[in-house]
Amino acid sequence: MVKRKIGALEKVEADLPNLQHKIRRDPKSYIEDFRAQHYQYESHREIFMAAPSAATDTGVISLRDLIDFISHVADCYPEILKDFPQQLIDMLMQHHLVLEPELREKIVGSLMLLRKKELIDSARLLHTLFPILISTPSKTLRALLFQKILSELRSANSKTINHKLNRTMQTVLFNLVTSDRTSSKGVWAIKLTRELWKRQIWTDAKAVEIMKEASLSEHEKVIVGGVRFFLGGDKEREEMEDESSDDDAVDVGRVRHQLGINKKTKKKARVAQKAIATVKKKERKKNQPHPLNFSALHLLHDPQGFAESLFSKHLQNTKAKLNLEQKLFVLQLVSRLVGLHQLHIMPLYSYFQKYLTPRQPSVTSFLASLAQASHELVPPDVLEPLIQKIANEFVSEASAAEVATAGMNAIREVCARQPLAMNEALLQDLVMYKKSKDKGVMMAAKGLLSLYRDVGAQMLKRRDRGKDASMGLRSGEKEEKRFGQQELGGIEGLELLEKWKEEERRKKNLEKGLPSDAEDDEEEDEDNWAAWNVEDDEDSDDSGDWINVQSDVEIDLSDSDDDNDKARPSKKAKQDGDETKKKADAEQEQQKLSTLATTRILTPADLAKLAELRAQASVESLMPGAKSRRPGQTTTRHADDPLTAEEIEGLAALSAGKATREERIAHAREGKTEHKSKEARRKERKQEQGKSTTNREKARKKNFLMTLGKAKSKNKRSLIETRAVLKAHHDRQKRGGKRGNMGM
Repeated sequence: MVKRKIGALEKVEADLPNLQHKIRRDPKSYIEDFRAQHYQYESHREIFMAAPSAATDTGVISLRDLIDFISHVADCYPEILKDFPQQLIDMLMQHHLVLEPELREKIVGSLMLLRKKELIDSARLLHTLFPILISTPSKTLRALLFQKILSELRSANSKTINHKLNRTMQTVLFNLVTSDRTSSKGVWAIKLTRELWKRQIWTDAKAVEIMKEASLSEHEKVIVGGVRFFLGGDKEREEMEDESSDDDAVDVGRVRHQLGINKKTKKKARVAQKAIATVKKKERKKNQPHPLNFSALHLLHDPQGFAESLFSKHLQNTKAKLNLEQKLFVLQLVSRLVGLHQLHIMPLYSYFQKYLTPRQPSVTSFLASLAQASHELVPPDVLEPLIQKIANEFVSEASAAEVATAGMNAIREVCARQPLAMNEALLQDLVMYKKSKDKGVMMAAKGLLSLYRDVGAQMLKRRDRGKDASMGLRSGEKEEKRFGQQELGGIEGLELLEKWKEEERRKKNLEKGLPSDAEDDEEEDEDNWAAWNVEDDEDSDDSGDWINVQSDVEIDLSDSDDDNDKARPSKKAKQDGDETKKKADAEQEQQKLSTLATTRILTPADLAKLAELRAQASVESLMPGAKSRRPGQTTTRHADDPLTAEEIEGLAALSAGKATREERIAHAREGKTEHKSKEARRKERKQEQGKSTTNREKARKKNFLMTLGKAKSKNKRSLIETRAVLKAHHDRQKRGGKRGNMGM
């Protein structure tokens, strides 16, 4: 009897996929068959809910198949199955700890299917899955729920931004982090927020506020997760955007060409339609306005309070449980906030004092953080002791080359942000290292020298100032910068556009046969109007018998007859006049450069050309032999870009010729004591890579007796033979070598 019932059950289960297809085609005709299966589901569910841990394998399998069947046809009988979603929710929430893994996965998948059929809404689904995610001990279930929640939030925001759902979910995550700061449950809020931020689904300040509260937590994993978001979340978002733009690239012409030459099938037609739809979607995205993706550090509501809380809670607090690596993450975030928003946290700089020593682990990270925490509004008296300590600890004749390079680079980065922190005596001592035999130290010293030629040439000795800095000081262009002095803002690269317009105007004038310095009609009108106004003012000012008198000039009355000698200008007066004239010319030149922004409205074509000129200038600056910085530009790094420990350590290219650590260990194990030069190691590497030597290197290895005859014959040449050889050499050079590649 039992065997007969099991056989009938297996027959019914085998018919479920077939019945599902029939119901999807004609729901009304198969309603009675569906009721029978629904009755079976109700009975299995009641048995399971009464004793979930005592359910048999056969009953669990039957229940799983029936749940799968009903969830696929639930939209065909909404009245009959109006309680079906809630039954699945109750089953999952009440018994997820004891559910069989495959049944548990089937219930989650069925809930996602019901959401796709719009039988339940997103908020209800998320309120069901998220509490289980943060409470279940099953690792597989957590991974499944996290993937489903993320997928649901992505699909809910695919067409338009679902603000209501986003606010609800963000409130849940915010409360999860702030309700219990010692719990590790906030990790899930960090993971969800970071993924949605990376995929540009959440880009508002509320998401940043969640990560801010996570950074102020008391659990180590939550703290590090929140801090890592601020340090690298924006970079991940840019990389994700670049990958998505590369993946969307479809060659429509290639697809159509394959359709034309190959056999036409429905599958290939579908591929072509999909490719064309992808291209059209990409074109629509191009025409849409670009979203304003603000950095997470810029969306903080109170950066000063946030930085102070981080510093006092995780760095100053002696009871903090963070290790050195985790403290370095927090310190990097605090320093970036201070430098980016120009904050004032005075205890931060005294905190650096005990870590600025070469024996400190990860000292280059501390040096990079100190440089990031420096800005123009930090008092120079605060930074000067730190620079002095770096110079004393790192830069000396007894220090290793790597240590001195790191110290010099750190000093340069700090002084690039606050030049007034350097004193004149220390600067002149550090500049002397430009004659060092080590390339890293020499380049670091030259970098510091070039920096102060731009920002503080008066602190350098006359021989170190260079031509441009000396001329700038003499003409008055380079003035001593004062604390708190802010430079006037402007449009970056505007001088490039001004220069390009000037060249285009000269070309047009030459084509028209006009002088190259002739002005345009509009500019002539503007000059005429300006001249008319000046003349009018002059007439009005000088009308009548009044005479303009220079009030500052002292009138010397003398009774002596030697008035002609006294009337002659002195040498000092001539120099003062020349300097005044040069200063006036410099001011006139500066005014000439800035007239484009003040007298004309830049058109979209001008802005596009300006962007092109900026890109071209940035490419040219990276070319070998080009000047990397324009005059007055202290650093090419953007304020949002972090300063890494590798940049403090120096250029990696400097160590390219040196033996690696593995090579030195292998060399020591072999017991070899002889010293190999850099050239010898380079030749060995070339031989290992299978590269050949040059003709000059081969000639050096040639046997002396083989070259003796040629040397003797050279000495015995007559003048006529020498002339013939030189003439033949000249002819070969003219036609491009022996083979005549350039032609005759």
